[in-house]
Parts: sequence; structure tokens; C-alpha cells
Amino acid sequence: MKQSETELMLKGYGLTTAEFFYHMPDYIHVLNTFIWQEYDLAPDHPKLFDFIDFWQREIEGPLHSVRFTHRKMIAPGEWRNMVGEFRLN
Repeated sequence: MKQSETELMLKGYGLTTAEFFYHMPDYIHVLNTFIWQEYDLAPDHPKLFDFIDFWQREIEGPLHSVRFTHRKMIAPGEWRNMVGEFRLN
């Protein structure tokens, strides 16, 4: 069963965004870009490196470079369990 984004964030995952620069297969001097986003664990980034391995194995366009950033969406002190809610009108 796939975990929800909230469950992943509570387990320490953060949003990783990567920009891939690659050469077009038929026009080797032309660079193109591809944007990839996935929830991943820093600092090892296993999902990012799995995707890079997939790219090199399955995609014809050779990679020129990869630029990425990682952001934890929920830090331990930013989330708390709420038992109830009071509304004031």
C-alpha cells in the first residue's frame, strides 16, 4: 500500500526537486531539460539515484548534468496532534 504524503513527511521525507540537463539523441549539441519531483530521504536520496540509474539504463538522451534541491515540509516542532477544535463566531 502506498503511503500518503503526510505519512512520508512525518517519517522524515522531504520534497526533492531535480532538474536534468540532457543531450537530445538526434541533435547531440542541443541540451534539453526535464524536471522530476518525489518525496525522498536526505542526505542519501535513494529515489533520486534510482531514477538516475533508470535514466542511464533506459533513456537514449545522455545526461549532461543534474541539479537538485531538497526541502523538508514538516519539521518536528511544526506539527502537533490536535484533539479538538473550537470555533468563535
